[in-house]
Amino acid sequence: MVVIRLARYGKKGAPVYALMVADKDARLTGRFIEKLGTYTPGSKAPLQFKQDRYDHWVKLGAQPSDRLKKVISQQAPKA
Repeated sequence: MVVIRLARYGKKGAPVYALMVADKDARLTGRFIEKLGTYTPGSKAPLQFKQDRYDHWVKLGAQPSDRLKKVISQQAPKA
């Protein structure tokens, strides 16, 4: 099964998360299929990712993690 999840990078106290498409059994920061973007909490533009590639992977059956769904829904433009 293919999943889309956040992988933590950065340093202590200043996390940076990468949006990764990976096999479910792969280590969190190990082998991945594609990097879609980054999430940096606390910055002016915290979520930057390739929406078209995200939609492509979801269409193919990749399951986004619960935390990733929450982050994306929080960052959606409010009308």
